[in-house]
Amino acid sequence: MTKPAARRTAAAALMLAPALAPACAAAQPAHDRAARASWSAPAARPGHGAFRPGASGLGDPYYPSAGNGGYDVSHYDIALTYRPRDHGLAATTRITATATQDLSAFDLDFAGNRIGSVTVDGASAAYRRSGQELVVTPKKGLPKGAAFTVAVTYAGRPQTSKDPDLGRTGWIPTRDGVATLSQPFGSATWFPLNDHPADKATFAYRITVPKGLAVVANGEPGGTERHGSATTFRWSSDRPMAGYLAMIAIGRFAVLDGHTPGGVRSVSAYDPAVPGDVKGLQRITGEVTDWARGLFGPYPFASTGGVVDDESVGYALETQNRPTYPGGVTRVLAVHELAHQWFGDSVSIRQWKDIWLNEGFATYAEWLWHERHGGASAAYTFRQAYERVPGDPVWKIRPADPGRAHLFDYFPVYLRGAMTLHALRTAVGDRAFFAILRGWAGQHAYGNAGTADFVRYAEQVSGKRLGGLFQAWLSTPAKPPMPARLG
Repeated sequence: MTKPAARRTAAAALMLAPALAPACAAAQPAHDRAARASWSAPAARPGHGAFRPGASGLGDPYYPSAGNGGYDVSHYDIALTYRPRDHGLAATTRITATATQDLSAFDLDFAGNRIGSVTVDGASAAYRRSGQELVVTPKKGLPKGAAFTVAVTYAGRPQTSKDPDLGRTGWIPTRDGVATLSQPFGSATWFPLNDHPADKATFAYRITVPKGLAVVANGEPGGTERHGSATTFRWSSDRPMAGYLAMIAIGRFAVLDGHTPGGVRSVSAYDPAVPGDVKGLQRITGEVTDWARGLFGPYPFASTGGVVDDESVGYALETQNRPTYPGGVTRVLAVHELAHQWFGDSVSIRQWKDIWLNEGFATYAEWLWHERHGGASAAYTFRQAYERVPGDPVWKIRPADPGRAHLFDYFPVYLRGAMTLHALRTAVGDRAFFAILRGWAGQHAYGNAGTADFVRYAEQVSGKRLGGLFQAWLSTPAKPPMPARLG
């Protein structure tokens, strides 16, 4: 995610406008699934006999009720019909999952909408609402290890979520359609899911819209079907994705389906009401994608691209395969969001407190872009950021555990996160540093990882003890000492 300009006060203070412009296996690795299963989740609600309800949260330190326990999702199939008269929908979401305990009931994250029916393996299931939780009780218990499918049919006009730090998220009406931007929890406004990055899954969409509108989504296009005055667009992604990255955009788009100069398929969509054009978006996307492949390794998905729409929000988002750029795109903005395809989308955080692994890496990619395209060096950008006085309160916020209230604060998470990476580069040298970046993206591709995993990996690749460096830069609530090369 690239933050709103109003919240990028740290960048303004650095007087670095040119340097800081606003800016593979298909299955999830088994060790990541095992790590998730070992979490200390909240105690399950009392059940009967050997079967018991799954936990109503995954125990994330910042959002204890986020996600749900007792099962692991492998696939979402979303069939949705869009109603332009009120920006509403009628939909059925089918979720394929595996029970990770003997389940008598389980929760889905789902807010609003009128539910028509809930079935588990084709049989009607009891359900009730509890805040944002949809509690489902199948007719028969689900044994541990059993695969099952839950289908939820619903309709309504999803209410846009209001995040105190980010503003509007979730289901966002536009002048000619709707778009979804869902970090951290907006997806629950428009489809039921296990809403935590730790439970990634593949996706398929069948989106039906009136004639004249187009649909763009994650993954790759699967063709269209016309029936009367409506058209159904199919999209699917066979690479696991965190629920908050799920994206559909409906509108009168100009769409280009081509390839980057390096051969990666690229699908881009552009709202003609926004200044610029789809050819420019496609050109920038291709240039940046191919550049990033040279640094971070093979592009992790089957296609790249982007969406420029007229959402009235103040941020861009790294929606998987094709980032969304409300109001337009620049090269540096594309660098940030496309770097997330490796750092944040393919390699996802295990808990929200590790968000610096997404934003610090994407911000450092901006520094590298400028360094390699005639702009300020990363070392210069680092020194300018480091000039903040030790007494500045922003140094007290720890990037590796910033606290829920500071999860998306620019200086401690984005900027100090990037500074941490430059301190690592200074300590281990360029050869080891870029091997770490490239190897990290490959080591945890399509899975989840945390800060401790990165520290261990950096030490393994560099052959150096780095605990003190990371402790100072990520976990100490004070201005760290200027980094020096290790012996």
